Amino acid sequence: MTDMQKTKRLTLCALLIALALALSYTERFIPLQMVVPLPGVKLGLANIVTLIALYVMGSKYAFAILIPRCIFGAVFGGGITGLLFSMTGGILAMLTMILARKLPVFSVYGVSILGAAAHNVGQILAAMVLMHSVYIGAYLPYLLGVALFTGFATGAAGAGILRAFKAGNISF
Repeated sequence: MTDMQKTKRLTLCALLIALALALSYTERFIPLQMVVPLPGVKLGLANIVTLIALYVMGSKYAFAILIPRCIFGAVFGGGITGLLFSMTGGILAMLTMILARKLPVFSVYGVSILGAAAHNVGQILAAMVLMHSVYIGAYLPYLLGVALFTGFATGAAGAGILRAFKAGNISF
């Protein structure tokens, strides 16, 4: 890879991190709790960026976008606890999506749903460690039910963007 290509990839990663942070911030203004009255439930709009990065750029670059996104998200509004939840959920989700993507049985929808579910598992594990209680695990089935819908929505957005890439309407 030439220096110009490396610079282009670095710039693209920075832009995608900024986009993910903007989506994460925007998501705070969507009153999802009015529809799903569960604390902490989010659509996961920033995960669209991670999903696209995984499919278009590969796992190395997807991680290079995920990690700073989690860190900057905590700096700008999540705090250290937010970082713990975001990083644990994000890394487990990414590992799950990398594995699921390799299996031909899963489409981008399935990969996204599994990623959303793994993110919730990671967050519950972080909460159990942080609060020294296994009882928090009782909240997981509710989160996994919501993950079916949020993961599908994220997957639908990702599938639409990937179709635009294949059609040549978008390129990196």
